[in-house]
Amino acid sequence: MPLSKFFCNNTNGVAAKRERRKEARPGELLDAALDLFVEKGFAATRVEEVAALAGVSKGTLFLYFQSKEELFKAVVRENISGRFKEWNEEFASFEGSSGEMLAYCMNVWWERVGATKASGITKLLVSEAKNFPDIAAFYQKEVIQPGQALIRRILQRGMDRGEFRAMDLDYAVYSVVAPMIFLILAKHSMGVCVSDSVALDPKQYIASQVNTILHGLSMPPDQAAQGKEKV
Repeated sequence: MPLSKFFCNNTNGVAAKRERRKEARPGELLDAALDLFVEKGFAATRVEEVAALAGVSKGTLFLYFQSKEELFKAVVRENISGRFKEWNEEFASFEGSSGEMLAYCMNVWWERVGATKASGITKLLVSEAKNFPDIAAFYQKEVIQPGQALIRRILQRGMDRGEFRAMDLDYAVYSVVAPMIFLILAKHSMGVCVSDSVALDPKQYIASQVNTILHGLSMPPDQAAQGKEKV
């Protein structure tokens, strides 16, 4: 091969590699930022650390994200809020009962967010939102409001179909949200929320919460009456 052709091919190969590397950088920075935000929290994470973990300079990071706040927002969009379009479309075509839909919703959320590192973002907001009202407001708009709207859709669907009793949706949504937040806190707090005698299995926990939400704690009237007769 002529040297001129060799150098030409080699130069093209290096250029292509650099281009691929450039295209990959935003994702690498977001992965590094997620790791550090979850591990250290928002306040303690420095952009220099994120850049170093991603293998780039601080200046390179600022080419893609203007501030630590913008980097955090991009992490949230990449790992959580960017999924709502997909979830809404998925639930729009759901054909099962509303009870099955609720169980599916909680399990899918756990599989796609809760069981991943991204669930640490929720714990971060719980602990630091008061000190960073701007990112708290962003999270409220990007995650909490769409999430609650999705849950309201499921509960409203159940009422419209006669599967659920009438309820105040403004408060009923928290019956679904609260158990999932507890599961996140248990995961990221070294089990401090859970008794040592209980091995908290997420799938069993969710199944138990769904059963309680759908059926409550009270015995059905006919079974309660039978129990009284036996006594």
